[in-house]
Amino acid sequence: MQEFVHGLQRFVWGPGMLVFFLAAGIRFTLQSRFFQLRKLPFWLKSTLGSLKKQEESERREEHSISQFQSFCTALAATLGTGNITGVATALMFGGPGAIFWLWVSAFFGMMTSYAENFLGIKYRYRDEKGRWKGGAMVYMERGLQCRPLAVVFAVCCLGASFGMGNMVQGNSMAQGLWEAFHIPPFVSGCICMVLVAVALTGGVKRIAAFTEKLVPLMAAAYLGGALVVLFVYRERIPEAFRLIVTEAFRVQAAAGGIAGYGMGQAVRMGIARGIFSNEAGLGSSVLAHANTQVSSPQVQGMWGMAEIFIDTMVVCTVTALVLLVSGVYEPQGFLSRIQTGGPITDGTTLTGMAFATVLPWGRQFLAAATALFALATILGWSCFGEQTAEYLGKEKGVALYRLVYILVTLPGCILAPQMIWELSDALNGMMAVPNLLALFFLGREVRYENANKETG
Repeated sequence: MQEFVHGLQRFVWGPGMLVFFLAAGIRFTLQSRFFQLRKLPFWLKSTLGSLKKQEESERREEHSISQFQSFCTALAATLGTGNITGVATALMFGGPGAIFWLWVSAFFGMMTSYAENFLGIKYRYRDEKGRWKGGAMVYMERGLQCRPLAVVFAVCCLGASFGMGNMVQGNSMAQGLWEAFHIPPFVSGCICMVLVAVALTGGVKRIAAFTEKLVPLMAAAYLGGALVVLFVYRERIPEAFRLIVTEAFRVQAAAGGIAGYGMGQAVRMGIARGIFSNEAGLGSSVLAHANTQVSSPQVQGMWGMAEIFIDTMVVCTVTALVLLVSGVYEPQGFLSRIQTGGPITDGTTLTGMAFATVLPWGRQFLAAATALFALATILGWSCFGEQTAEYLGKEKGVALYRLVYILVTLPGCILAPQMIWELSDALNGMMAVPNLLALFFLGREVRYENANKETG
């Protein structure tokens, strides 16, 4: 069984799937004539630049959440250990060049996210109680007229929410708090379980209210600490960028490179970790954005773009720079241990070491930041899982899902067997298969240029 799960995980995140992910983003980028670059000032102004105006003018509907809340809920699910551990892993196994390809993945992924959320708003509908029903499974059923594909997506999303969205995140949080503050995993698990229970009993609106406050707080705290490190090592930043760009195109590993990494390894690790971090192409964030009050598919598509921009272009880049300028990243040593099968420092510990070179409580600071990131991801994914549970099992499915999701939080903090990690990772990636197929067939319906009129 373990070999089967390991093989499934390797297949899902193999080269073929990574090309599939990248091809979708390239398709929508070309179709939109590089909308993410050509209209950069416009979509930033229409999303992040419109927050104050929205707070003053939005009329809150009983069964809807604001654009900012939907943005924070979706961002909460993506801002997780992938921004810390994932970036460090990309560096260790792909070299500095992997960061360049992580940027490439995010650049094209922004348009994949735009297309997902455009279709999510276009095909959503209200149920008999006036609540919005949306998500990737809805545009698969109503757009493609293919309910079996929608069911496959919903089942995979449900499984991924328990594993990658809950147990894996909880374990990272608990281990970090134990190592930094000696808080027993059982204690941190119980606290986390209570917080999750409080959030889940209030439904999507309470989760949105939680994430609306939590996401800006955790992002500001983490970026604030990282900027202190970068300021101290500011003279090394240009060299870090030079390494990222030059190593991205190192054709042959044997030809040198700072650690013998080849371009193929950099490409594979960069794209894989980029997708793992921002989830562009998985269809998960559509479940959060579908509940917003906005009536324009174009506007919500741009919020999806902003989510990828902050998650990868900002947070992941800052993490990578901290690792590179602090001196804790030793490529020759990592490559030697990888080749000989020796012990390798995990990504979270390595990032903690980087912060500790400047901040007196660097390890503790990162442990607290990781805890906030993990909690946000758990809350964000509960929103996704709850909606797929309702799609599959109606109201009874939701009640059962909430109970199980709350209960698995504690064992997730205490135990995280490798098989569970790999299975949840595979389910996470398997969500992309039906979603990318739906995007392929429905992609011609996505519109871009009318966004000016829709927001006017």
